[in-house]
Amino acid sequence: MIKRSDFAFLHTLRVRWAEVDLQKVVFNGHYLTYFDVAFTEYWRGTGLPGPLAQHAAGRELYARKAGIEYHAPAHFDDLIEIGVRCQRIGNSSIRFVLAIFREAELLITGELVYVYADSATSTPQPVPADWRARLASIERQPIEGLD
Repeated sequence: MIKRSDFAFLHTLRVRWAEVDLQKVVFNGHYLTYFDVAFTEYWRGTGLPGPLAQHAAGRELYARKAGIEYHAPAHFDDLIEIGVRCQRIGNSSIRFVLAIFREAELLITGELVYVYADSATSTPQPVPADWRARLASIERQPIEGLD
């Protein structure tokens, strides 16, 4: 079971009225937006090149996969925390595990997988060694694929 303490990075958001559906819970699609917001802040905190710098360099991260598992709903005005953790780095892909908590209660788990690729051809490229080292330095748990 995933716990808040598994994450070195947590981003806090408050659920807004516009994100709640007729069932009075956060509409399911908004959780991917929450993941994206938290991932953006996680990446900003790494100090690694952001999307514009990556694009200018001709190699960037492309979303390959996104998944969500619902455990319990968030409601209007809940203060939630989204944890982001790099779990695995392959040759050209990076897998991130995410979780949304209301205090200690686990609400949502998920994953985002990105592929590092040439901007012009979309051809996968090896994840740079300095990226691997930086991600490993900020995580509380070992990253799979870094031997």
